[in-house]
Amino acid sequence: MSAEPPADPLDDALLAARLFIQSPLLFGGMILRGASPARDAQVAAIGEAMPCRRLPGHVDDERLLGGIDIAASLAAGKPVETAGLLAEAAGSVLIVPMAERMDEAVAGRLAQALDDRRVALVLLDDGIELDDGPPVALAERCAFHCDLTHSRRWKDVALSPGKGGKPSRLSDDQLAALAATAAALGVHSVRPLLHAVEAARRHAALHGRTDIAKADLEAAARLVLAPRATQLPPSEPAPEEEQEPPPPPPDNSDGPEDSKKPTPEQLDDMLVEAAAASIPADLLAELAQGRAPRRGASGTGRKRKAGLRGKPLGARPGIPRGGARLALIDTLRAAVPWQAVRRREENAAGDAPILMRKEDLRIRRFEEKAARLTIFAVDASGSAAAARLAEAKGAVELMLAQAYVTRSEVALIAFRGTDAELLLPPTRSLTRARRALAELPGGGGTPLALGLAAATDLALAARGRGRSPAIVVLTDGRANVDGAGEPGRKQAGEDADARAKAIAREGLDALVVDISARPGAEGRALADAMQGRYLALPRGDARALHAAIAQGQPA
Repeated sequence: MSAEPPADPLDDALLAARLFIQSPLLFGGMILRGASPARDAQVAAIGEAMPCRRLPGHVDDERLLGGIDIAASLAAGKPVETAGLLAEAAGSVLIVPMAERMDEAVAGRLAQALDDRRVALVLLDDGIELDDGPPVALAERCAFHCDLTHSRRWKDVALSPGKGGKPSRLSDDQLAALAATAAALGVHSVRPLLHAVEAARRHAALHGRTDIAKADLEAAARLVLAPRATQLPPSEPAPEEEQEPPPPPPDNSDGPEDSKKPTPEQLDDMLVEAAAASIPADLLAELAQGRAPRRGASGTGRKRKAGLRGKPLGARPGIPRGGARLALIDTLRAAVPWQAVRRREENAAGDAPILMRKEDLRIRRFEEKAARLTIFAVDASGSAAAARLAEAKGAVELMLAQAYVTRSEVALIAFRGTDAELLLPPTRSLTRARRALAELPGGGGTPLALGLAAATDLALAARGRGRSPAIVVLTDGRANVDGAGEPGRKQAGEDADARAKAIAREGLDALVVDISARPGAEGRALADAMQGRYLALPRGDARALHAAIAQGQPA
């Protein structure tokens, strides 16, 4: 029987911290998820055990990597360099607040520092959704992922020293057991496996053991592999009929210690069982439904570069025109190192103002998230149109209710008879949407190709205006009107397939919601042609449909 995981998540987090402080540069870092008193107490305990620095929010390259001190350089008449935060924190730990919002460029700089083993990181993850999290490049390099969202402890939090000792080496069977556990949990990267090996060695040393025990391997699987699980371990099918157990192997052991040593197969099973039992509850619920979290995903629009507003990204060389703003400090920083050379070239007096060149100019860069547009293309044909349209109406109203939070807009296209009609242009107005939805028509044939064409045209126009479009098609996939508005199932199916493949070529995000009474192969085939997601929702209501769209449920 494998050891039960601790009742409070803080127990495992503290154990991970005790291993981490033994060799922080080797483990890379820790991710502490969930703002809580327990997390604050653990961060304070880590700060007491080893030197730590805090990374400011929106740190720029000059502060992170070092550069020219403008004021000191102007006063001294020569370039004066300053050390960056990475140089100041060399060999210690950087604490990174709101790591889930970190800019990709900063994450790349920190990932390089982790690869060079210059610093270690403690990433504080305040993401709400399971898909929110620190950049993948950093999460991959941090050995321990601890979720303290549900921890209620905050007193008597300390990192007690262990017994010490020299870390031992793992046997081939033990290495194979950890690799089998990683494969069973869907952890395919080599870095977590290397971290798990080191965690087992340090766990044995922490408890004064010279040999690696089963408890050390279970702790490594629980702390390193389980939080990264992307699937549940495959369950073994029950035997159809009981068979006689095989005869026991001959006893060639020399003593009681050898008789207690598990076989490689038993060791694999014990580690997989221990790791599966310690998968965080939120992650376990997602994996049980066949969904692996997509770290870094968001319900808002895609990021895009901007010149006037948004999140600051630093400066780049350029001319301040076309609305771009001059970055004065960065411009001076680029000009200062060349002042001595330029004065000699131009024989300028010592009290002359600073000499500038065109190549010194820097302009500001910003990043903003594009507004997201969800286009509903609703099959309004046939006798079941009333139920379909009611679901679409409810989902549209629910999405508009949170439009100001997610910066999202909605549009509605209904296709029936021999044409497709844009009933609701892109809008955030709930009043306007209700007015347009009140008298939605229904009945007639299914011109699926025309509906997909109208949705594609609207999506491409929105993308040209800087929005992030997504198409949601509510249909059973059984087209019977072709792209020219003529009846005929064969040609209608071919036209719909061609339009679906056009959506895939444009790279548009798409979801097919099959709301027929008995979902068939047509809906999934349509989703495959669009390279989109598929959701069978024969009895779905508006809230279920809204949840599927918001969460980006995979096929």
